[in-house]
Amino acid sequence: VENLLAYSGLFSNAGRSERISGSSGTITIKCKDLRVLQLDIPGMEQCLNIARSIETLSCLDSVSEMYPFFYRPSDLRLQDQWGLSSPEKDYSQMKELHDRWRLSTVNRDYSVCPSYPPAVIVPKNTDDDMLKKVAKFRQGGRFPVLCYYHRKNGMVIMRSSQPLTGANRKRCREDEQLLQAVIDSSDRGYIIDTRSSQQAQQAWITGGGFESKSYYSSWKRLHRQMERGKALQESLIKLVEACSDESHYMDRWLSKLENSKWLSHVQTALSTAGLLAECVERDGHSVLVHGSEGTDSTLLISTLAQLIMDPCCRTLEGFLALLEREWVQAGHPFQQRCAHSAYSHARLQQESPVFLLLLDCVWQLWRQFPLALGFSEALLLRLASEAYASDYGTFLCNSHKQRCALGVTEKTHCLFQALLRPRERDYYSNPLYEPTELAIWPSVHPQSLQLWRG
Repeated sequence: VENLLAYSGLFSNAGRSERISGSSGTITIKCKDLRVLQLDIPGMEQCLNIARSIETLSCLDSVSEMYPFFYRPSDLRLQDQWGLSSPEKDYSQMKELHDRWRLSTVNRDYSVCPSYPPAVIVPKNTDDDMLKKVAKFRQGGRFPVLCYYHRKNGMVIMRSSQPLTGANRKRCREDEQLLQAVIDSSDRGYIIDTRSSQQAQQAWITGGGFESKSYYSSWKRLHRQMERGKALQESLIKLVEACSDESHYMDRWLSKLENSKWLSHVQTALSTAGLLAECVERDGHSVLVHGSEGTDSTLLISTLAQLIMDPCCRTLEGFLALLEREWVQAGHPFQQRCAHSAYSHARLQQESPVFLLLLDCVWQLWRQFPLALGFSEALLLRLASEAYASDYGTFLCNSHKQRCALGVTEKTHCLFQALLRPRERDYYSNPLYEPTELAIWPSVHPQSLQLWRG
């Protein structure tokens, strides 16, 4: 029973209730993927034993004890290729980069930035010593790295964390030189900060901050506030509560939906991603994106912008490679963000449904452009479920460093490779798909956005 429960990938400590009556009992399991299961079990003792097993398996402390380390499907081998993308592979395939960009292994032992992969793409005229100094000036060591090169006009998207200017308005000349190397001396770049101007200024108090106009004169800063962390998690909880409300009053439903603010978060994310894509595609400028840590909303809008602009990211394989590059390799802390879902009564810590918000935004794109994306809604639902409870190792841990330490790529199977097996590929492909080289600009008017029912 324990293996079967773990194998199904459904159970979590999100919530459980027992009802014992006579010689039988009922266990209600509220799952991370928002499904609710009810088990009617004959025999009180057996019911209690099963309940304890579920509770134990849903509260494992060690990642290496989780089911992906024991999952061995007959049609996959551990020796199979793990993953679809890597900085080394991306750099070797894009010859256009080689004149002005280089592949740096400054982080090969994860000492410069614990949340970055061992190799990153940076401007060619910045050496590794310079990168180490820049890393000390950026929160968590997340110095600016290239995440997208736009083949049409040669513009790029960079991402990082906030600069550590602090109350004393510190500067880092190496950081300034790195960003200047991204653009030509006569050109202008944009910095999209996913915090409000007030939030960015308040970050000075805790040692953070933003790029000063005095030192980054070729870069124009744009602020677009995006909720994160606790606010986003509470929004999801309110949304699920609204959807679970059994009353039949329309006013009550609409009021609860509005109070959750979930669709407002979807609108903000798509709008900010549209701004980023517009800067690169229409205006022809390179962009640096960051918020505070650079591991959440930064990845969200850079991913959406690439979907908007780049047809290669809209195929099934291209989309999975994009997720691997921008979320798994880029250091989104899946283990922390997806520790609990909307049914959990545990005190909120670092949970936040940023990845779920991304999938909702992608669904809005998929609905508005039903022919432009090569994958189906079923893929988005599968990914949402896998992020919270999976048989595969792809979404384990919080960083490349942690996955390397636990041997995730050697001891577990890759979800993305599994999804590209012939049978799975057929199921998750969009039969209406018609590739287009054009950008797909989403409408963010309230009337254009819908609640994703799944």
